[in-house]
Amino acid sequence: MKKIIPLASLCFITSQALAADPAATRMTIEQNLGGSIRTEAEVARDANRKPAEVLEFFGLEDDMKVLEISPATGYWSKFVGPTLCENGGELVVSVSVSDSFKSDVMSLPGLNCVSAINDSVTLGDIPEFEFETDNFDMVLTFWNLHNPNAEGRANMNEAIFDAMKSGGIYGVVDHTRRHGQPTSRAVGRRLDPVLIIKEMVDVGFEFVDFSDMHYHEEDDLMQEVGTPGIQGNTDRFVLKFRKP
Repeated sequence: MKKIIPLASLCFITSQALAADPAATRMTIEQNLGGSIRTEAEVARDANRKPAEVLEFFGLEDDMKVLEISPATGYWSKFVGPTLCENGGELVVSVSVSDSFKSDVMSLPGLNCVSAINDSVTLGDIPEFEFETDNFDMVLTFWNLHNPNAEGRANMNEAIFDAMKSGGIYGVVDHTRRHGQPTSRAVGRRLDPVLIIKEMVDVGFEFVDFSDMHYHEEDDLMQEVGTPGIQGNTDRFVLKFRKP
């Protein structure tokens, strides 16, 4: 006897198939990595930073509402923004967003869906706070968590947790410190990934996965990240968390 699939189930299967196309998103990211708004210096960093691979690992979809923490000069924003803006998504930047980013980067072609919030919050001084908007599908932070102290990280991560959708993904990249290594000037811009996982779990996130795509055997994890020969080639952890 032929099995009849209920119409509701068929609609659900169809909608699921159309909802996410990782290959299409990856292609859009690759196209925007070649965009004219990026500088030669930014393009030169791509081989080391592997941006398309990082975003694919985190599961970026081109119609998401994404929060980027401390975008600096816009390396990531210049291709994440257009990828989202082209497909009905939204990029929100927050925490230590400079005036030059707002005037020079946000005005670039293809970044019409980019907005900035919580301008008064800086990485060096993060009090308890709430983001001015919420319902984020994904939050991204690159080389930023080492700047605040533990209390500041907790305040920011709690605000991020509260601003995310259930099921939302928090993607983190930062310089690796040896587990249990005491703080010193040399390792001040490095973080113990085990500590970061614990801090995230304490806030309420679920640890999903890690990637070794930024493993660098030549980095002994003992030198300052700006040391010649190490700068740009530090060992970095790539961690993926989910809000239950």
